[in-house]
Amino acid sequence: MKTINQITLVFLLFFLAACSGGGNKPKQAEIAASTELKSAPVAVNDESQKLLKYLEESGDYVNGRNFPSLIKASAVNAELDGKIKIIDLRSSDAFSKGHIKGAVNVEFSKIPDYFSNVIKPFEYDKIVMVCYAGQIASYATSLLRLMGYGNVYALRWGMSSWNKDFAADSWLKAVSDKYESKLELTENSRPALTDFPQLNSGKSTGEEIMTARFKSLFAAGYADAFVTADQVFEQPQNFYTVNFERKDKYDAGHIPGAVRYKTSGTLGIIPEMESIPTDKDVVVYCGTGHNSGFVTAYLRLFGYKAKTLMYGNNAFMHNKMLKDKALLSWLPFTEAEIDGFPYVKN
Repeated sequence: MKTINQITLVFLLFFLAACSGGGNKPKQAEIAASTELKSAPVAVNDESQKLLKYLEESGDYVNGRNFPSLIKASAVNAELDGKIKIIDLRSSDAFSKGHIKGAVNVEFSKIPDYFSNVIKPFEYDKIVMVCYAGQIASYATSLLRLMGYGNVYALRWGMSSWNKDFAADSWLKAVSDKYESKLELTENSRPALTDFPQLNSGKSTGEEIMTARFKSLFAAGYADAFVTADQVFEQPQNFYTVNFERKDKYDAGHIPGAVRYKTSGTLGIIPEMESIPTDKDVVVYCGTGHNSGFVTAYLRLFGYKAKTLMYGNNAFMHNKMLKDKALLSWLPFTEAEIDGFPYVKN
């Protein structure tokens, strides 16, 4: 009987060890991540709470299947004779040198007025925002979608995908492997949770706050919402860098100090957003700069000092993206992304 009890005890100890991980203990990073998720969220200030609630009641666009709202050049070209409106955000000089037939050139800061007083947005099946590389359009489209314009899309890759004449000074010029040797493999932890930025709009309802922030961000322009790879890699300590990618892509190499945030589990989720500091410039990056353009707009709507890394990973590890394209589903920009569609000049 004693022997049986001893065997039973050994078995129980083995079973408990197996259940707890035994020699296969979880990595410290996994423990830290688990601890972060269990951290109690900080109370959110009144205006941010109202804005969160309003956006949730409006359909929670950022966690829906249409986020981000991108469209390819081939799809736009196929619908040119339909009920489609193309808004070109580039400079008047760039527009006059070549644009999509039927497109209108609208200054970025005048977009709210254009949608409210110049056109009737919902008369169109699609409204396509167009820029040089697709990132300014992504930023604008995100704000317009959040405002309730559910038929707005950003042209993927911008005019660079329409014709090679536009890609020469944009995407084809921007791709680089300049910082490939400086990529970091270490997983970085998040800082302590803190309240959302104070919006101080002075408005009393979520809808009023949304409208005020929407107009304010367009009036401010987009220059401060973008940052280059050179700026980030030369002084990474000056930024809180958000890697908005899958974990396998993050693990394959990321910007020094970058912290990964889930693509479908960050925006609008209080504990996730509260881990993003409010007292530092926040750089958001992804593979192409399109997704990060949408994310940056959302964060700036809530007052974060967010910036999109121009051209995403393509700007600093293009060769690695090409090499690992099949393995990690990267989207490296190549001439294969360029169509040869005609354009008109003014």
